[in-house]
Amino acid sequence: MDADEVRERAGSLPREPGVYLFEQGRDDTRRVLYVGKAVDLRDRVRSYADPRSERIAKMAERAETIDFAVTDTETQALLLEANLIKRHRPPYNVRLKDDKSYPLVQLTDHPVPRIEVTRDPEDGATVYGPFTDKGRVETVVKALRETYGLRGCSDHKYSNRDRPCLDYEMGICTAPCTGEIGEAEYAEDVESVTRYFEGETGVLADPLRREMEAAAQNQEFERAANLRDKLGAVEALHGEGDTAVSDSAGYQTTDVLGAAVEGERAIVARLHAEGGKLVERDRHTLEAPDGEGTAGVYRAFIPQYYAERELPDRILCAEAPADPDIEAWLESEGVTLGVPGAGREATLVDLALKNARQRGGTDDESGRLADALGIDRPNRIEGFDVSHAQGRSAVGSNVTFVDETPEKSDYRRKKLTEQNDDYANMRELLRWRAARAVEGRDDRPDPDLLLIDGGDGQLGAARDALAETGWDVPAIALAKDEELVITPDRVYDWDDDAPQLHLLQRVRDEAHRFAVQYHQTLRDEVSTTLDDVPGIGPETRKRLLRRFGSVDSVRTASDEELTAIDGIGEQTAETIRTRLQ
Repeated sequence: MDADEVRERAGSLPREPGVYLFEQGRDDTRRVLYVGKAVDLRDRVRSYADPRSERIAKMAERAETIDFAVTDTETQALLLEANLIKRHRPPYNVRLKDDKSYPLVQLTDHPVPRIEVTRDPEDGATVYGPFTDKGRVETVVKALRETYGLRGCSDHKYSNRDRPCLDYEMGICTAPCTGEIGEAEYAEDVESVTRYFEGETGVLADPLRREMEAAAQNQEFERAANLRDKLGAVEALHGEGDTAVSDSAGYQTTDVLGAAVEGERAIVARLHAEGGKLVERDRHTLEAPDGEGTAGVYRAFIPQYYAERELPDRILCAEAPADPDIEAWLESEGVTLGVPGAGREATLVDLALKNARQRGGTDDESGRLADALGIDRPNRIEGFDVSHAQGRSAVGSNVTFVDETPEKSDYRRKKLTEQNDDYANMRELLRWRAARAVEGRDDRPDPDLLLIDGGDGQLGAARDALAETGWDVPAIALAKDEELVITPDRVYDWDDDAPQLHLLQRVRDEAHRFAVQYHQTLRDEVSTTLDDVPGIGPETRKRLLRRFGSVDSVRTASDEELTAIDGIGEQTAETIRTRLQ
């Protein structure tokens, strides 16, 4: 791969944190030559066009492809890089370990361990990290020494002392060197420090907080402020993210799946976590099921991929496969299938989706879309969809893409009037968004383009809302069945591999996913609220869910409506109403 090829490939990479892999060969013969991490993948990979050493130049010359995976943070990229190096053993990483630039904390292999921040840990030491903020790590280590008195001196200085050093006088060491503290008591303090680094933040945070509160009560405000800053560093250190997936429920292995459909092709990105840590990622290409969305992709991928592979303890998806046979099979194998709506797991699902949506080519999808529609380049696109069950639990989603990438912080959702009318629901959703923009109540910038999930009727309803409010933003629609792009002037039937169509499909699918997720959350409230009602089992709850759709609808239902449902008598109806008051 020459310099021009490296630059061309780098130009297609995202400006996000992640890992990159220089590879030799293709498909089953691929060999990883080098793994690296980056805060900005595009800039970092581009630097290989002008290698910094003869060794790296030789590696780039041998490489035939460059693969990558995006992550949420630089630390996550660092940890994934370390695990990929361990797994693939790339030859050019032997002497070029980028993690030398990141600090670690070690407890030395000694009867009386010392604690220190280092970039080159000793053999046999217990090591924590890596961490990205050296100043924060040093603050935490100092706080640990002040609280638990662990030594920081070298073994040479520790040996043959007859009196304590200055650290003892300063209160940051308990002087085990001269017997001021016994080895057994010192070992207990080491155990407390170990517990902190293994996630028990309160071991250090609680005494600091008590000390800070005491200083404030004594009007020692400067000392209280210093302790507050130290407490912030102590609590923030564990937020640097070496744990990707919660394993508190006993899940040792987790696969996180994200799917994206582009024309007749689908990409599934898989993130694999062991013991809560992200250790592997891969991407798989499928022929997209005709007329099916991402749920169909999951239905196809899960049984095919795991047919000859070991199943993980848990599979997380962005959308349920909605296949009872698959769910029953996984349950029989002891595998938990989940669709997380919030928290650490949901963040990992979003990350898998981001990896699935990343394109390997150099197409400028936004530019192609602008040319095809005859508009200015739409850097900011907002997508809209509605979801309901025969009018029950009606909701609307509003997602945002900036520079072809989801902007999660700008997602919005809204409960809508319960009505079984897609056009009216879309009109209400767009009127809400437009009114907020016109009145200055929405803190987001105006988009360059609105994309409506639906056909000519949904687009017409959206344009009516825009006209009513006076919000002047162009709007188009993307119909699911035939993937036709509908504008006020004409209908486009682009080729399945058209880059501009792929961009609109990603926006549309994300708006659909976000709407369905919110709708399901509202519907699930019925089941959750009624879990403990005597006389109501799973089947009766399902009937309630199908009939009423939301807790509010159940709450306002008449006795006749409730008792009309099989399995609910007058006494049960009265119990339900009492529980929902």
